[in-house]
Amino acid sequence: MSVDEPVNTARGEAAIEIMGRKRRLRPSFAALVAAEDELGPLFALVERASEGRLKLSEMTSLFWHCLADRADLTRDDVGEAIAAQGLAASAPALRAVLKQVLQGA
Repeated sequence: MSVDEPVNTARGEAAIEIMGRKRRLRPSFAALVAAEDELGPLFALVERASEGRLKLSEMTSLFWHCLADRADLTRDDVGEAIAAQGLAASAPALRAVLKQVLQGA
């Protein structure tokens, strides 16, 4: 499995495996605004995550908006990947995206 482009952790990027490939999550301003439009205030999302109350659908939406390239994917593909690999395996990518929300780059 290869990442199409290198992940730049200094920019808050992370990777998640979807359909047998590592996909880059890039929490850009535009991606985070789109996620916030759908999910509500991002700070509240971070609080829910820290309290263990983040829903699978919310994680899926956040990852969907942050995917650098989703041309051959559906949102359901993202959710299925998270469910298939488990929340523990998805946690590092979630942590990286939420860290970007809180700290920026």
